[in-house]
Amino acid sequence: MKNIFILAFTLMGSIIAQETQTTFSEKNPRALIKTSLGDITVELFRDAAPKTVKNFLDLAEGKKTFTDTKTQKEVTRPFYDGLTFHRVIKDFMIQGGCPQDNGMGGPGYKFEDEIDAEVLGLDKKMAFTEQGAPAEGLGIQSQRQFQAAIMMPLFKKFNINSQESLDAKKTEIQAAMKVMTFQQVFEGLGYKYTKGLKSRQALKGVLAMANSGPNTNGSQFFINLKDTPWLNGKHTIFGKLVAGQETLDKISAVKVDSAASKPLESIRIISIREIK
Repeated sequence: MKNIFILAFTLMGSIIAQETQTTFSEKNPRALIKTSLGDITVELFRDAAPKTVKNFLDLAEGKKTFTDTKTQKEVTRPFYDGLTFHRVIKDFMIQGGCPQDNGMGGPGYKFEDEIDAEVLGLDKKMAFTEQGAPAEGLGIQSQRQFQAAIMMPLFKKFNINSQESLDAKKTEIQAAMKVMTFQQVFEGLGYKYTKGLKSRQALKGVLAMANSGPNTNGSQFFINLKDTPWLNGKHTIFGKLVAGQETLDKISAVKVDSAASKPLESIRIISIREIK
């Protein structure tokens, strides 16, 4: 990715043409996740993600209507009972909450992310290194990703629709890239942020919503097995592990298939309930 500015502009013509673990706070609810390999207790961050926490608990306890993927009818029952942790990636995370057991299912609705980018420092974190390469945390590994995440949003912002308009605004684009932040990059991809939330970093042990892009939350969630700073700003963090590390270790160590990281033997979610 060296000399990224030069590389980007040489391709433009052709493209146009074609919280670490802490003590439990009494202000936050806790939930017990009972699994076939043991129990996990999580603290839920209402101050960081109130809508997400409510959605999680209401689905878990049968207080929220959702669409049954088998019958396509609306039902109200404990959503997570009997589902699985369908994806386990060692030294990364465990993921569950899919009614189709393959990562493609949900409750029949989607809702917005709850993230304060400024609390996470994304408004101050520079998108490019001094050498002009995309910062590591952006996850840009190819020229195609660079075009999608950086150049296309800039084209839209500066109303560039031809090689001529690109040449005329080349200096402006370079100046914009020089001061671009992580927040600006993510907003260009469609992420929207909300001020006033006490967002947490994507550290080991956090509970977060799995999604397929901006504002596509539903029922799937994951628990981090390590710090994942590259997920900051892209996934709503709404809780953390407070008990059950042994169970988490057991789940993370199971054998999985190489294609989809799916456990060879199902790990069942027996129930998820708020601890009163």
